[in-house]
Amino acid sequence: MKKTIHNLYRKAEAFWGGRRLSNSLDRFPSQQSQLLLYHMYREMAQRPDRQLPSFAEVGFRCHSQFEEDGILLYIFALIGTTNKTCVEICAGNGIECNTANLILHHGWWGHLFDGDQRKVEQGLEFYTNSKQTFLYPPRFNRAWVTAENVNDIFTSSGVPAEIDLLSLDLDGVDYWVWKAIDKVRPRVVVCETNNVIGPDQALTVPYHPAFERPKQDFAGASLAAMTSLANEKGYRLVGTHRYGFNAFFILRGVGEQLLPEVRPQDCLGDPYSTEARATRWAEVKDMNWVRV
Repeated sequence: MKKTIHNLYRKAEAFWGGRRLSNSLDRFPSQQSQLLLYHMYREMAQRPDRQLPSFAEVGFRCHSQFEEDGILLYIFALIGTTNKTCVEICAGNGIECNTANLILHHGWWGHLFDGDQRKVEQGLEFYTNSKQTFLYPPRFNRAWVTAENVNDIFTSSGVPAEIDLLSLDLDGVDYWVWKAIDKVRPRVVVCETNNVIGPDQALTVPYHPAFERPKQDFAGASLAAMTSLANEKGYRLVGTHRYGFNAFFILRGVGEQLLPEVRPQDCLGDPYSTEARATRWAEVKDMNWVRV
Protein backbone atom coordinates (compact mmCIF):
# COMPACT_ATOMS: atom_id res chain seq x y z
CA MET A 1 0.00 0.00 0.00
CA LYS A 2 2.89 2.35 0.70
CA LYS A 3 3.91 1.86 -2.95
CA THR A 4 0.36 2.79 -3.97
CA ILE A 5 0.54 6.06 -2.03
CA HIS A 6 3.97 6.73 -3.52
CA ASN A 7 2.59 6.26 -7.04
CA LEU A 8 -0.37 8.53 -6.30
CA TYR A 9 2.02 11.17 -5.08
CA ARG A 10 4.08 10.93 -8.27
CA LYS A 11 0.90 11.27 -10.34
CA ALA A 12 0.15 14.44 -8.41
CA GLU A 13 3.60 15.77 -9.25
CA ALA A 14 3.07 14.98 -12.93
CA PHE A 15 -0.26 16.77 -12.86
CA TRP A 16 1.47 19.91 -11.62
CA GLY A 17 4.04 19.89 -14.39
CA GLY A 18 6.62 17.68 -12.76
CA ARG A 19 7.29 20.05 -9.87
CA ARG A 20 8.23 18.56 -6.55
CA LEU A 21 5.32 18.94 -4.16
CA SER A 22 7.28 18.36 -0.96
CA ASN A 23 10.62 17.08 0.23
CA SER A 24 9.25 14.02 1.98
CA LEU A 25 6.56 11.40 1.52
CA ASP A 26 5.94 11.65 5.28
CA ARG A 27 4.50 15.13 4.96
CA PHE A 28 2.35 16.91 2.38
CA PRO A 29 2.32 20.57 3.38
CA SER A 30 1.21 22.19 0.15
CA GLN A 31 -2.38 22.87 -0.76
CA GLN A 32 -1.78 21.48 -4.24
CA SER A 33 -0.59 18.07 -3.09
CA GLN A 34 -3.36 17.79 -0.52
CA LEU A 35 -6.06 18.50 -3.10
CA LEU A 36 -4.61 15.90 -5.42
CA LEU A 37 -4.48 13.34 -2.65
CA TYR A 38 -8.06 14.14 -1.70
CA HIS A 39 -9.35 13.44 -5.19
CA MET A 40 -7.17 10.38 -5.62
CA TYR A 41 -8.49 8.88 -2.40
CA ARG A 42 -12.00 9.47 -3.71
CA GLU A 43 -11.11 7.74 -6.94
CA MET A 44 -9.66 4.77 -5.06
CA ALA A 45 -12.84 4.47 -2.97
CA GLN A 46 -15.00 4.20 -6.11
CA ARG A 47 -13.04 1.32 -7.66
CA PRO A 48 -14.75 -2.10 -7.51
CA ASP A 49 -11.46 -3.71 -6.45
CA ARG A 50 -10.54 -0.95 -4.01
CA GLN A 51 -7.68 -1.49 -1.62
CA LEU A 52 -7.71 1.43 0.73
CA PRO A 53 -4.73 2.43 2.86
CA SER A 54 -4.76 2.30 6.64
CA PHE A 55 -4.52 5.33 8.91
CA ALA A 56 -0.85 4.50 9.44
CA GLU A 57 -0.24 5.08 5.73
CA VAL A 58 -2.07 8.37 5.22
CA GLY A 59 -1.11 10.48 8.22
CA PHE A 60 0.85 13.72 7.88
CA ARG A 61 1.23 16.92 9.84
CA CYS A 62 0.84 20.49 8.64
CA HIS A 63 -0.94 22.19 11.53
CA SER A 64 -1.96 19.27 13.72
CA GLN A 65 0.24 18.19 16.61
CA PHE A 66 0.72 14.75 15.13
CA GLU A 67 -0.55 13.21 11.87
CA GLU A 68 -4.22 14.09 12.29
CA ASP A 69 -4.18 16.40 9.24
CA GLY A 70 -3.56 13.51 6.89
CA ILE A 71 -6.03 11.20 8.58
CA LEU A 72 -8.82 13.79 8.51
CA LEU A 73 -8.13 14.57 4.85
CA TYR A 74 -8.40 10.84 4.12
CA ILE A 75 -11.62 10.39 6.12
CA PHE A 76 -13.42 13.26 4.42
CA ALA A 77 -12.17 12.20 1.00
CA LEU A 78 -13.95 8.89 1.59
CA ILE A 79 -17.17 10.07 3.25
CA GLY A 80 -17.46 13.51 1.66
CA THR A 81 -18.58 16.71 3.37
CA THR A 82 -21.88 18.49 3.93
CA ASN A 83 -21.28 22.10 5.00
CA LYS A 84 -17.51 21.95 5.74
CA THR A 85 -18.09 23.33 9.20
CA CYS A 86 -15.72 22.38 12.01
CA VAL A 87 -15.66 23.08 15.73
CA GLU A 88 -12.62 22.78 17.96
CA ILE A 89 -12.75 22.94 21.74
CA CYS A 90 -9.42 23.86 23.36
CA ALA A 91 -7.89 24.96 20.06
CA GLY A 92 -4.92 26.71 21.71
CA ASN A 93 -3.84 29.52 19.40
CA GLY A 94 -5.61 27.84 16.50
CA ILE A 95 -2.41 27.49 14.50
CA GLU A 96 -1.44 24.05 15.77
CA CYS A 97 -4.72 22.19 16.07
CA ASN A 98 -6.83 19.62 14.24
CA THR A 99 -9.01 22.03 12.27
CA ALA A 100 -6.45 24.61 11.06
CA ASN A 101 -5.40 22.66 7.96
CA LEU A 102 -9.00 22.19 6.83
CA ILE A 103 -9.73 25.90 7.38
CA LEU A 104 -6.58 27.15 5.64
CA HIS A 105 -6.21 24.69 2.76
CA HIS A 106 -9.67 23.29 2.13
CA GLY A 107 -12.10 26.17 2.62
CA TRP A 108 -13.73 25.00 5.83
CA TRP A 109 -15.73 27.27 8.15
CA GLY A 110 -14.39 27.19 11.67
CA HIS A 111 -15.61 27.85 15.20
CA LEU A 112 -12.67 27.72 17.60
CA PHE A 113 -12.74 27.97 21.39
CA ASP A 114 -10.04 28.27 24.02
CA GLY A 115 -9.86 29.52 27.58
CA ASP A 116 -6.59 31.44 27.20
CA GLN A 117 -7.21 35.02 26.05
CA ARG A 118 -3.61 35.47 24.86
CA LYS A 119 -3.84 32.41 22.63
CA VAL A 120 -7.19 33.52 21.25
CA GLU A 121 -5.70 36.89 20.33
CA GLN A 122 -2.76 35.17 18.61
CA GLY A 123 -5.16 33.05 16.61
CA LEU A 124 -7.34 35.98 15.63
CA GLU A 125 -4.30 37.87 14.39
CA PHE A 126 -3.03 34.85 12.46
CA TYR A 127 -6.30 34.15 10.62
CA THR A 128 -7.07 37.82 10.02
CA ASN A 129 -3.70 38.23 8.28
CA SER A 130 -3.71 34.92 6.40
CA LYS A 131 -4.29 35.21 2.65
CA GLN A 132 -6.52 32.15 2.88
CA THR A 133 -8.89 33.47 5.54
CA PHE A 134 -8.59 37.26 5.85
CA LEU A 135 -11.94 37.86 4.13
CA TYR A 136 -13.88 35.66 6.55
CA PRO A 137 -11.69 34.26 9.34
CA PRO A 138 -12.96 31.51 11.62
CA ARG A 139 -14.86 32.61 14.67
CA PHE A 140 -12.47 32.37 17.60
CA ASN A 141 -13.95 32.77 21.06
CA ARG A 142 -12.46 32.80 24.53
CA ALA A 143 -14.45 30.31 26.56
CA TRP A 144 -13.85 27.93 29.44
CA VAL A 145 -15.95 25.05 28.18
CA THR A 146 -17.93 22.98 30.67
CA ALA A 147 -20.73 20.47 30.50
CA GLU A 148 -23.08 23.21 31.68
CA ASN A 149 -22.22 25.83 29.04
CA VAL A 150 -21.02 23.93 25.98
CA ASN A 151 -24.36 24.03 24.16
CA ASP A 152 -24.84 27.72 24.93
CA ILE A 153 -21.41 28.71 23.62
CA PHE A 154 -22.08 26.79 20.42
CA THR A 155 -25.35 28.66 19.98
CA SER A 156 -23.79 32.06 20.69
CA SER A 157 -21.05 31.40 18.13
CA GLY A 158 -23.60 30.45 15.49
CA VAL A 159 -22.58 26.80 15.17
CA PRO A 160 -25.17 25.00 13.01
CA ALA A 161 -26.93 21.90 14.31
CA GLU A 162 -25.29 19.66 11.70
CA ILE A 163 -21.52 19.96 11.24
CA ASP A 164 -18.84 17.81 9.65
CA LEU A 165 -16.22 17.78 12.41
CA LEU A 166 -15.85 18.24 16.16
CA SER A 167 -12.37 18.20 17.71
CA LEU A 168 -12.23 17.79 21.46
CA ASP A 169 -9.04 18.05 23.54
CA LEU A 170 -9.65 19.40 27.05
CA ASP A 171 -7.06 17.26 28.86
CA GLY A 172 -9.66 16.84 31.56
CA VAL A 173 -13.41 16.34 31.51
CA ASP A 174 -13.63 15.48 27.82
CA TYR A 175 -16.02 12.58 28.41
CA TRP A 176 -18.51 14.72 30.33
CA VAL A 177 -18.41 17.61 27.87
CA TRP A 178 -19.06 15.34 24.89
CA LYS A 179 -21.82 13.60 26.83
CA ALA A 180 -23.48 16.98 27.43
CA ILE A 181 -23.44 18.10 23.79
CA ASP A 182 -26.94 17.82 22.34
CA LYS A 183 -27.34 20.93 20.18
CA VAL A 184 -24.79 19.93 17.56
CA ARG A 185 -24.36 16.64 15.72
CA PRO A 186 -20.98 16.25 14.01
CA ARG A 187 -20.45 13.56 11.40
CA VAL A 188 -16.89 13.00 12.63
CA VAL A 189 -15.42 13.43 16.12
CA VAL A 190 -11.72 13.40 16.90
CA CYS A 191 -10.81 13.45 20.56
CA GLU A 192 -7.89 12.77 22.84
CA THR A 193 -8.11 9.76 25.12
CA ASN A 194 -5.91 8.47 27.94
CA ASN A 195 -3.78 5.60 26.63
CA VAL A 196 -2.21 4.95 30.02
CA ILE A 197 -5.44 3.07 30.76
CA GLY A 198 -5.82 -0.36 29.20
CA PRO A 199 -8.20 -0.96 26.27
CA ASP A 200 -10.66 -2.98 28.39
CA GLN A 201 -11.25 -0.39 31.11
CA ALA A 202 -13.94 2.26 30.58
CA LEU A 203 -12.71 4.94 32.99
CA THR A 204 -12.91 8.73 33.17
CA VAL A 205 -12.00 11.40 35.67
CA PRO A 206 -14.93 12.60 37.80
CA TYR A 207 -16.73 15.68 36.61
CA HIS A 208 -15.95 19.13 37.92
CA PRO A 209 -16.37 22.29 35.80
CA ALA A 210 -13.00 23.62 37.01
CA PHE A 211 -11.17 20.29 36.86
CA GLU A 212 -7.41 20.47 37.29
CA ARG A 213 -5.43 17.26 37.15
CA PRO A 214 -3.44 16.54 40.33
CA LYS A 215 -1.18 14.19 38.37
CA GLN A 216 -0.17 14.29 34.72
CA ASP A 217 -1.87 11.03 33.81
CA PHE A 218 -5.02 11.56 35.86
CA ALA A 219 -6.90 13.23 33.02
CA GLY A 220 -9.46 12.59 30.36
CA ALA A 221 -11.01 9.21 29.69
CA SER A 222 -9.88 5.89 28.34
CA LEU A 223 -10.46 4.87 24.74
CA ALA A 224 -12.95 2.26 25.95
CA ALA A 225 -14.91 4.94 27.85
CA MET A 226 -15.04 7.30 24.88
CA THR A 227 -15.99 4.44 22.58
CA SER A 228 -18.83 3.46 24.90
CA LEU A 229 -20.09 7.06 24.92
CA ALA A 230 -19.70 7.25 21.14
CA ASN A 231 -21.82 4.13 20.75
CA GLU A 232 -24.53 5.67 22.94
CA LYS A 233 -24.52 8.75 20.71
CA GLY A 234 -24.65 6.75 17.48
CA TYR A 235 -20.97 6.74 16.50
CA ARG A 236 -18.41 4.04 15.80
CA LEU A 237 -14.68 3.99 16.44
CA VAL A 238 -12.74 3.78 13.15
CA GLY A 239 -9.17 4.10 14.42
CA THR A 240 -6.54 6.18 16.14
CA HIS A 241 -3.32 7.89 15.17
CA ARG A 242 -0.08 5.93 15.58
CA TYR A 243 0.37 6.81 19.25
CA GLY A 244 -3.05 5.43 20.11
CA PHE A 245 -4.54 8.28 22.12
CA ASN A 246 -6.16 10.52 19.46
CA ALA A 247 -9.26 8.65 18.34
CA PHE A 248 -11.59 9.09 15.37
CA PHE A 249 -15.33 8.38 15.49
CA ILE A 250 -17.85 8.52 12.63
CA LEU A 251 -21.65 8.56 12.70
CA ARG A 252 -23.17 5.16 12.08
CA GLY A 253 -24.53 4.88 8.57
CA VAL A 254 -21.85 7.19 7.14
CA GLY A 255 -19.15 5.43 5.10
CA GLU A 256 -19.45 2.11 6.94
CA GLN A 257 -18.15 0.03 4.02
CA LEU A 258 -15.16 2.31 3.54
CA LEU A 259 -14.26 2.89 7.19
CA PRO A 260 -15.48 -0.08 9.23
CA GLU A 261 -15.75 -0.15 13.00
CA VAL A 262 -12.77 -1.24 15.08
CA ARG A 263 -12.40 -2.07 18.78
CA PRO A 264 -10.27 -0.27 21.38
CA GLN A 265 -8.29 -3.49 21.67
CA ASP A 266 -7.29 -3.09 18.00
CA CYS A 267 -5.87 0.39 18.55
CA LEU A 268 -3.60 0.35 21.59
CA GLY A 269 -0.89 -2.14 20.65
CA ASP A 270 1.66 0.44 19.53
CA PRO A 271 4.97 0.68 21.45
CA TYR A 272 4.17 4.09 22.94
CA SER A 273 0.83 3.02 24.42
CA THR A 274 2.21 -0.31 25.58
CA GLU A 275 5.10 1.35 27.40
CA ALA A 276 2.80 4.01 28.89
CA ARG A 277 0.60 1.36 30.45
CA ALA A 278 3.59 -0.60 31.73
CA THR A 279 5.43 2.35 33.29
CA ARG A 280 2.83 5.00 34.19
CA TRP A 281 -0.50 3.34 34.96
CA ALA A 282 0.63 2.21 38.42
CA GLU A 283 1.10 5.85 39.47
CA VAL A 284 -2.56 6.76 38.90
CA LYS A 285 -4.50 3.50 39.00
CA ASP A 286 -5.72 4.16 42.55
CA MET A 287 -6.95 7.69 41.79
CA ASN A 288 -10.66 8.54 41.90
CA TRP A 289 -11.56 7.17 38.47
CA VAL A 290 -15.21 6.82 37.48
CA ARG A 291 -16.21 3.62 35.72
CA VAL A 292 -18.72 4.26 32.93
